[in-house]
Amino acid sequence: MCSETTTPEYKDTLNLPKTDFPMRAGLPKREPDWLARWEEMGLYQRLRGKGKAEGRPAFVLHDGPPYANGHLHIGHALNKTIKDIITRSHQMMGFDARYVPGWDCHGLPIEWKIEEKYRQKGKNKDDVPVVDFRQECRAFADEWVNIQREEFKRLGVYGNWDDPYLTMNFHAEAVIADEFMKFLMNGTLYQGSKPVMWSPVEKTALAEAEIEYHDHKSHTVWVPFKVVAIDENAANHGKVIVGQENLEKGLKQWQQTQDDWQSFKGAKVVIWTTTPWTIPSNKAVAYSNKISYGEYIATDTPEECWVKKGDRYIVADNLARDMFEKSRLQEGMYERVRDVPHRVLFNATLVHPFAGLDGAGGFWDYDVPMIDGDHVTDDAGTGFVHTAPSHGADDYECFVKRNWIDRMTHNVGEESEFLPHVPFFAGLTVFDQKGKEGKANGAVIAKLVEAGGIIARGRVTHSYPHSWRSKAPIIFRNTPQWFASVDRKLDDGMGEYGDSIRERALRSIDELVKWTPQTGRNRLYSMIESRPDWVLSRQRAWGVPLTCFTKKGALPTDGDFLLKNADLNARIKAAFDASGADVWYEDGFKDKMFEGIVDPSTQDPIDPDAYEQVFDVLDVWFDSGSTHAFVLRDREDGTPDGIADVYMEGTDQHRGWFHSSLLQACGTKGRAPYKNVVTHGFTLDEKGMKMSKSLGNTIVPETIVKQYGADILRLWVAQADYTADQRIGPEILKGVADSYRRLRNTMRYMLGSLADFTEADRVDVADMPELERWVLHRLAELDQTVREGYRTFDFSGVWTAVFNFATVDLSAFYFDIRKDALYCDGDSARRRAARTVLDILYHRLTTWLAPILTFTMEEVWLERFPGADSSVHMVDFPETTSGWLDGDLAAKWADIRKARRVVTAALEIQRQDKVIGASLEAAPTVHVEDASVLAALKSIDFADLCITSALTLTQDAAPSEAFRLGEVEGVGVVFEKAEGEKCQRCWKILPDVGRHNHAGVCGRCDEALG
Repeated sequence: MCSETTTPEYKDTLNLPKTDFPMRAGLPKREPDWLARWEEMGLYQRLRGKGKAEGRPAFVLHDGPPYANGHLHIGHALNKTIKDIITRSHQMMGFDARYVPGWDCHGLPIEWKIEEKYRQKGKNKDDVPVVDFRQECRAFADEWVNIQREEFKRLGVYGNWDDPYLTMNFHAEAVIADEFMKFLMNGTLYQGSKPVMWSPVEKTALAEAEIEYHDHKSHTVWVPFKVVAIDENAANHGKVIVGQENLEKGLKQWQQTQDDWQSFKGAKVVIWTTTPWTIPSNKAVAYSNKISYGEYIATDTPEECWVKKGDRYIVADNLARDMFEKSRLQEGMYERVRDVPHRVLFNATLVHPFAGLDGAGGFWDYDVPMIDGDHVTDDAGTGFVHTAPSHGADDYECFVKRNWIDRMTHNVGEESEFLPHVPFFAGLTVFDQKGKEGKANGAVIAKLVEAGGIIARGRVTHSYPHSWRSKAPIIFRNTPQWFASVDRKLDDGMGEYGDSIRERALRSIDELVKWTPQTGRNRLYSMIESRPDWVLSRQRAWGVPLTCFTKKGALPTDGDFLLKNADLNARIKAAFDASGADVWYEDGFKDKMFEGIVDPSTQDPIDPDAYEQVFDVLDVWFDSGSTHAFVLRDREDGTPDGIADVYMEGTDQHRGWFHSSLLQACGTKGRAPYKNVVTHGFTLDEKGMKMSKSLGNTIVPETIVKQYGADILRLWVAQADYTADQRIGPEILKGVADSYRRLRNTMRYMLGSLADFTEADRVDVADMPELERWVLHRLAELDQTVREGYRTFDFSGVWTAVFNFATVDLSAFYFDIRKDALYCDGDSARRRAARTVLDILYHRLTTWLAPILTFTMEEVWLERFPGADSSVHMVDFPETTSGWLDGDLAAKWADIRKARRVVTAALEIQRQDKVIGASLEAAPTVHVEDASVLAALKSIDFADLCITSALTLTQDAAPSEAFRLGEVEGVGVVFEKAEGEKCQRCWKILPDVGRHNHAGVCGRCDEALG
């Protein structure tokens, strides 16, 4: 180390660092200046020009569109920063890395906001012309696109911000309609009536991705269904498979159980449900062949009990005790009479608890068959499942399996109200318009009590589906909807990966896509494997309409129900391209589209009056799922094949954008639209809790940027393993800021030491000392780590490797050792070699970290290479020759560093004991047992490495008082003080100080002074 002296003054003769690079970053104030600079120089556009001029291979990360309906939250910042790091790193690895940001503009989130404004003003949405309403939605989305765009840019995210993609752009709407019409033409599309998740508040069907689960307190009821006698046709009730062979089998079973039936008549099969409002729509009761059932009789009953003495009940044995306790019967008040064979249940016919209440031939006077179902368990309830096929997915599938679709009910309307034809309950709602409980459940329970059709009731808190937007509970409701079949054979000539959407999706997942992390594959695969058909329709106004027509008077099952005409489709697409989807709602649009359109088989004109125009809008997941077509395929900055290199979103998008994009593309492209799927976790607070305004633990990106700067937020993203859930908070951010300061000091040291460095100072690697060649070896190793990390999207691995190298290998080792040569040497070969290595380090660290610390590395770059056109983001990672790798040298220096650790630890004890103030006051003797290690230490200036004024190496056995480190065998250190005078220029204590031309200096410094 060097010192300042007064007589004579040698400070000005030292090669002290020179740099204007400040220790304090001041990022919040300075970052906007760099943003303005990049804007002015057209950085993103220049990179595209560079890619085109150099013929670089394209690399496209396709942006999953956020909704344009509010300020950014911390999850947005995490998401967009990861994307930016991916794009920037691949650009600097030699690709033309394009990034087109996008926004989801249609759908309920925006429509809901406009409706809220209407409600506040006492207006009714239905009184407003639909085109006017859509224009308000469009203006709302456009406003938020502009706000969010500036917020994203402030995070240092670069991309084609001047020309983003919006799902509400005219061309986008045209392509979305065109993609839908491909489903129409290839046979995927059909209209069906089945239970869907329905929001009574928003009055529309919802997709699985629009559902979240919250605790909800529901009514529970135990309802007995009376067993009635069967006739010779009973075998037709509840049979799994239709056909003569099975019918005969059923009749034979019926004959075998005649005696049983005489005794089972009058017993009651008990169901349990948490949705009493569905009881009026009951059409069957399901049981399981895997459950043991028994008949039980009430031998005694307490007061105020709905069970009567002598009542007989059939229930799962595992649940009988619980059922009777809920009915207020204690042990001893009931007993098990006998087993109930499954064959008896197979042939059983029940009567609805409301049968006869509304008079002879009433609404519920129908047989209730018993059916076996795989979904029935004895975990809770009674072991029997009340089956209302219009209000449950499992219930519906049971009826589809038996070809009983004609038994579906349409009893509940869009506001969850019972329709006028339902006795007793017409007009009563399950939930009101605010999502609160309506009167339907209470009325049904009261009617069950009146009918003697209930033995127990209660309340249970359980996880229940809610709308993601309104936060209100939903119901399952049978309603006509448009579906895309996932299992129909497609007539499109694109069957390389399968004939159906499901087959193509599953094969794409395993054969065409790489998953980061791999668990993403498993999650999406299981979802696709078991998913039902895709509900495409929504009963809303703001979206792309289902551009199809149905023949008046035809049934959905008729072959000519849907009009399929390529010329008509092309005309619709052209109209949308010119004027947007609003034209669908203009008067006379249908007639205009049909004008001159003929039936290709007959060449007869098609009569528009023979067809109905569909006004449902597409599920917004179809919008975003179609982006591969109007962004990747159709844009110049997309990809020729319409397939992205990367889709990257949060883990919730396995049921969202990843999912819908896969289904949509498999229906129109025949395969997945992506090669890589990268998934990040959710953002939690420091305690690992979900962020919530009510808890007061939310962190807004804007707040972090104002306090620390965007680079600290970006570094937080890079430090963490984003594939798991992230934690963020004040203490975590302080730690990130500390790491940043340490790295900034490393960069500042290099800048200062490289002042005035020129090519004339450069030294060939072959002429460098071993220490410098060891640094280059480490650099070559690190180059492989960095490139592989960025290539596989492992940013925390990149950051950890580079940061540890910078702080441990460089700051704490190499810089510490070479500080003396850099400051005190004259124009020595050693100093020139060190500066050459520093220049090499500078170029690699600055570029390697530029994708992460976007602003800071630009500042570091401009410190050495200023200029209007200069930017670190315009250069690539330097090519690093594998010739720098030297395994033998690395092994040798691993032994040297181990020995050095023993010396520095020994000196630290002396310093703590105040025997010395600095290591240069020491001249230790180092005892080394291993001859090869000793030879390695003697081949270098080990005193310089240990930063001592002198050092003696010996193979003599270390005395007992020698200092040792347990983890380093065979090395002992005996402390001794250095002999001589202190050099007033370099502070080394040497015997020759004062014996040269310049007073008070050592021979090395005298030579440097000339």
